[in-house]
Order: sequence, then structure tokens, then C-alpha cells
Amino acid sequence: MAILGPGIDEALSKVARVIHPIPPGTRDILPDEMRELNALQATLAEVFAARGYGQVATPTLEYDEVLQRAGGRGGIGAYRFFDERGELLALRSDMTVPIARLAASRYAEADLPLRFSYIGNAYRAVRPQRAQMRQFMHAGVELLGAGAPDGTVEMVDVLSASLDAVGLDRAVIGMGDADLYNQLLAELGVGGEDRERVLDQLAAHNLVGLEMEVERIVGLDASGRETLLRVPALRGDAQSVIDRAHDLGGGAVERAIQRLCGTYDALEERGVTGRVQLDLGLLRDLGYYTGAILEVYDPALGHILGGGGRYDELLGNFGRAMPACGFGLYLERVHLAQMEEERLEGDGSGGGA
Repeated sequence: MAILGPGIDEALSKVARVIHPIPPGTRDILPDEMRELNALQATLAEVFAARGYGQVATPTLEYDEVLQRAGGRGGIGAYRFFDERGELLALRSDMTVPIARLAASRYAEADLPLRFSYIGNAYRAVRPQRAQMRQFMHAGVELLGAGAPDGTVEMVDVLSASLDAVGLDRAVIGMGDADLYNQLLAELGVGGEDRERVLDQLAAHNLVGLEMEVERIVGLDASGRETLLRVPALRGDAQSVIDRAHDLGGGAVERAIQRLCGTYDALEERGVTGRVQLDLGLLRDLGYYTGAILEVYDPALGHILGGGGRYDELLGNFGRAMPACGFGLYLERVHLAQMEEERLEGDGSGGGA
């Protein structure tokens, strides 16, 4: 039998990719990587269980009207289709909304708080030029029935323990306020399409795009433009951010600082501020968040590893109002960060957070 040379093997591989493509934003996972991802999942599941979070699983498919109860961007299923009865279904875009539905229907009379964990796939619409994932593994926890700041403190504590367990010593937890920028835009009289375009750029962390959208706003004075552009740059250690925010002034900024200071003080009392930085430019891309929001990133990777925050109004849409918060980690990105951390340690350039 003839032995194919490297060039022919490569050519055949390219042909196979053309003949048997997979959708953009998806990928095959081969045995070695799958083994490492399984180990990662097991580690996180152990952390969650040790903190009293019981693992649940929800259907990959939900009725579209159930997801719509999240409101805003959080209620838009990326992939929707009709079933054999004409019912509109959607692939879940996160795990929080399905768990809110589960809690309201299956735990309607249960004592609070409720603690749930999950590991599963979720689905989002993609922008191929940004190498976004259409399907991604998500792992996290939801704490239902615990208000601020105690519930938020517990979330940060569990999140920090999870990052420790998977060896991400450098990972940082950014903490912001979901209501800040919305209130700031209202204070400056920015609404309609201008508001939506600005929020989209902020949620995408596109500061160049944000500047372009702010410049397009008709009737906004120079001081207002400067404030909209300076607030997202306020990030770092708590005292520095607070001092710079006070210099900006304005009711929306001052209210957000008061809320964040209350949460940060509670974190300090619990001794879990080591990874936490304030970030006034945070805006989660799901519309149900209220109050404190979280985002995780690792300097070794340069990508967001996950996030979460408070969503105190969501459960009321399912018939049982209660405060709530949670977080989720993107497992593929966490895995990449693990490998990069190991590479840096092997190069002798490792270090703490």
C-alpha cells in the first residue's frame, strides 16, 4: 500500500474540512482535551457540592415564551424553531433563566435560600469575525433567596474558591454595578436608539465603538460626553476607583458608588477581596441583572472567563419573587487559561494575582 506524504495528508485534510464542515462557532473535542475538560468539570462540581450547591440539569430546549420572561436581551433565544405541534421552542442561551423556571415550578413552597449548581451547554448567536462560540460549556451556581450584600459575598467567595481549585492564581474578579450606566444615560437625557447603541458597545467591551457612538449623540454637551467615556475607564483597586468616581460627580455615579461600597465593605469583613477589583465599565450582555455584577478574566489569557451578578427581579416573572444572584464560567476558556498558566509557570514567569 502506498504511504501518503505529509503534503498529501494536509491536502486531504483540507478537502475533508470542505466536504464535511461544522457550523461556525462550534468545534470537535478530541479525547485528550475531553479528558482534561472532564477533570475540570469534576473539580468544579466538587467545589460547588462542598459549598452546599446541589447539581441540577434542565432541558437544552425551552419554550420561547419562558425565556422571554427574562425580559430585554436576556429573553431572546438565539436559535428558535417550531416543534411538531407548532409550539415555538428555543435553545437555552444561559442557565440562569431555566433554573429560575425550575425553582418557581418545582420548589414553590421550599424554604429559602435555595442553592443550585449546573454544568451544561448553552448557545448564543455568533459574530464569526470575532471568533465567538455558538455552543459553549457553562458551569456555575445560582443562589436564590439571599439578598445583598450577604448573597453577593457568598457568590464571590464560591467563585474565588472555584478559581483557586482550578489553579487560576492570576484570575481577577471585576465588580461593577448593572444600573450605573443606564441611570447615567437617563440622567444625561440619552434615550432611544442612541441609548441601545451605546449599551451594546459597552456590553461588548468595545471602547473604540463606544467613543464613536457617544460622538454621534445629538444634543449631548462636552461634559456629558466626557463622563460617558470616563466612567468605563474607572477600574482597579477600590479606593482609587472610588476617589476618581467622586471627582466625576453626578447622582447616578454617586448612587452606584454607595451600592458598591456597601458590597465591598461586606467582602472585606469576610476576607474575600483579594481577587476583587472595582470596574465601573462592566455591563453584562443579559438584561436581567440588577445591582452588583461580576466578570472574571485572567491576564494570562486576555479573555473573559465568566461572570454573573444579582438578578433580584427575575424570579418574580416566574411567580415567586425573591432576591437572587449567581455566576457562570466558560469551561473551554477556563481550560485555555489553565494551559497558559502552566506554560507561564514552566517558563518561570508565573506569579500570584
